[in-house]
This record gives sequence, structure tokens and C-alpha cells, in this order.
Amino acid sequence: MPAVTPQRPAAHTPPAEPPAEESPVDRTALDEAVAFTSDLIRIDTSNRGGGDCRERPAAEYVAERLAAAGLEPVLLERTPGRTNVVARIPGSDPSADALLVHGHLDVVPADPAEWSTDPFSGEVRDGVVWGRGAVDMKNTDAMVLAVVRAWARAGARPRRDVVLAYTADEEDSAVDGAGYLADRHAGLFEGCTEGLGESGAFTVHNGPRQPLYPIAAGERGTAWLKLTARGTAGHGSKPNHANAVSRLAAAVARIGEHTWPVRLTDTVAACITELAALQGLHVDPRARGTDLDGLLPKLGPAAALVEGTLRNSANPTMLSAGYKVNVIPGTATAYVDGRTLPGGEEEFLATLNELTGPDVEWEFHHRTDALQAPVDSRTFAVLRESVECFAPDGRVVPFCMAGGTDAKQFSRLGITGYGFSPLRLPPGFDYWSLFHGVDERVPVDALHFGVRVLDHALRTL
Repeated sequence: MPAVTPQRPAAHTPPAEPPAEESPVDRTALDEAVAFTSDLIRIDTSNRGGGDCRERPAAEYVAERLAAAGLEPVLLERTPGRTNVVARIPGSDPSADALLVHGHLDVVPADPAEWSTDPFSGEVRDGVVWGRGAVDMKNTDAMVLAVVRAWARAGARPRRDVVLAYTADEEDSAVDGAGYLADRHAGLFEGCTEGLGESGAFTVHNGPRQPLYPIAAGERGTAWLKLTARGTAGHGSKPNHANAVSRLAAAVARIGEHTWPVRLTDTVAACITELAALQGLHVDPRARGTDLDGLLPKLGPAAALVEGTLRNSANPTMLSAGYKVNVIPGTATAYVDGRTLPGGEEEFLATLNELTGPDVEWEFHHRTDALQAPVDSRTFAVLRESVECFAPDGRVVPFCMAGGTDAKQFSRLGITGYGFSPLRLPPGFDYWSLFHGVDERVPVDALHFGVRVLDHALRTL
């Protein structure tokens, strides 16, 4: 690795002036954010995949409260019960581009036997809201709803039109949610050039005195694959040199053991540069000879923000073959969760062709493009300033999400997406493990922080 020297964090694009008027966020807005989070958790919208979900009760809950704030929400379904809500808030500057703010209403399933409380109780205990969706992402749905209602009470307006989209089916294929909206109802998003969605602006404690707030400015693409091996069916006691199970197992093992090369994107490079600067290091991550894997331990716990996005990845997740122990099946199948970085798609395809070999076919089970948003834009600067205004001891850094969100679907409409679901979390609060995890929960204070930051950002943008 090249020598490193101390450096101050780089200067950033200054945001526009924040709104001159007093914030409309009041005690009612803060209380509503908590109550709405709890109420939405109580509405079980578990998405088990394959269409097994019903978001409509949650969509109706949201629509009723938007209508009470003077908006005209529309409920849209591709499949009965799989309901989306869209509403537009007129801005004060008709010449400005519109802004999309989106969040999903479905959640992943939860096994009550594994939890210390009912995962759909929405219980508020010891200053914490408990339940499935508390961080992914009924909390943000609730915070946005509370902000919009505060604006209505105070007669406040954003500068830009704000289009709200509460979607179905994000936890599966989005075919009944954002994908359906982008394909069939694009007119509702007319004028939208940028969007704010989930997973960003939450606290990462990179040591005792270094709270960071990563804002997502990119996502790896989704490349879920189905592998099929074919061979000769026969008796399990006889030699078989065309065993579909053996062929599949060999391919799966090669995929699981493969080490992907580093592929540095602009967003990840910016993240590394800022994280290194905060540690007093001057690093050019693109310089020849830079050992990025060796650098990661020097970045502190925040290295997790880049560790999973330095490379493409492919992880075997499902296997299926045979029906009886003494019968060699003629086919065997497997599924692989592949993820691609911007610009890494060709490498991914060529590598999978090599790893699967001549005896295993593969096809896409589900595919979406990788995304990247500029970190030197006015919008990112506003988001940065909005967080640091309410967390003056914190620093915002850009990052690329290892997974994906509905931003992928809306990108088809030319909408550049950022992950912005602000939460100020206490030390020791393991935000990452609560995504799809057991005992999912969010502090009440974190919701209050998020309401204030969202209000400031949305009115400044």
C-alpha cells in the first residue's frame, strides 16, 4: 500500500439555504411518528414470496391519514390486496423538478417463537418501539406521514412537488409494487428526477467519539440465478458418470469458493476516501498498488460500509434434487444470490459461465440493474447538511448498498435514487442485525430525530 499521511476530510458542495420559516414539526408530529410506527407494525404485512402477502390494510391506513391532511391519495393494485398508495404534494416553485419519496409497506416474515415479544404487537416499552418493520421500514413510512401532516397543520409547503409512494412487494420481486407503478402508472411520477428511499442516514458508531451517518448513493444490482444440471437417471447402486447431483454440487462449490476481484466504483471510492480522512489518513483508493483489503481494518467498524461492495458476489442459497435415496435423479437445481456492481455485469456473466462449466445451465431468476448516484450533487449536499444540522457531532459519508431497494424500479423512469431514512441511534445499537432479524426495534428518540431531519431536508430540497 502507498504511504499514508494525515489529511482533513475534503470540502463538499454547499447546500442551498434552508427554509427561512420556522419548522412546522411540533409535539404532535413527534408523537404521531411513534404512534404510526406502532400501528403499522400491528398490521401484519408479511411477504412470504410468490404473491403470499396482503398490504391493503396498511395502504388504507396510510391513505386515510394522507386524506385527512388534505391530499388526494390513490390506491393502485396489480393483484387484489397488493395495494400501493401514491399522492402528490404541490411545491411552491412550479418550475422545479419533482422529488419522489418512497417506502414499502410489506415486511419479511417473523417467527414469534424466536422473539422476546410479539413481533406484530407494536409495543412501546422503555423508549423503544418493538416489532417487525420497526427498522425495515414502517418506521420511515410513519415518519414521512408525520412530516406531511405537520406541513398540513402549519400550512407549510416544500419547494418542489413531492410525490409520495407507499409500495407493496419490495421484499420479493416488486412486481406488484414499484415495478407495477413504474410500468403502468408512470404518469403519477411526472417531473420526478430524484428520489429518497430506504437505508441511509442512520448512526454508525465508528469508535466512541465518531458517529457517522452513511447516505446511500448506489446499490449493487440483483442477479438471482437458477442453475440446472442434467444427467442420466439410474439406480443409486450403479456407477454413473453423468450424475446430475454431482455436476450441480461441483458447480455450486466452485461458485461458493470463488474470490471475486476488486471493482472500485465512484461511490465506494468516495466512501473510502472520507472514512480514511476521518482516521487522519490520506488514501487514493484508485492509485496503483493500493491494498484496499489491507486498508479496511484501519477504517474502524465503518469498514462494513464498503467491505461488501468492493466486489461482485454470488452466494449459493438453495438446492433441490431427487426423490428417493437409491435413485439418481436426471436433473438437479440450485439457486444463487448474485449481486453486481455498476459496470460489473459483463464480468459477472463471464465468470458464471466459467464456474458453472459445460454440464450446468443457468438462467436469471430475477434481475435488476446496479445503481449509482452522484455524491457531489446539490441534493447530496442538502441531505448531508440536514443530518449534520441535527447531529453536529456526526459526519455524513456516502456509501453503496450491498443489496437493493425499490429505487431500482423507479430508476427506469429516470429517477436518481438516494437512501435516506434518518435515525440517530445510541452506541451498541446493532442496526444491521435488526434488518430481517429477531427482536427488531427502534428507539423513540431515533424517530423524533428522523422526523426533524426529513422535514428539514424535504423543505430545503
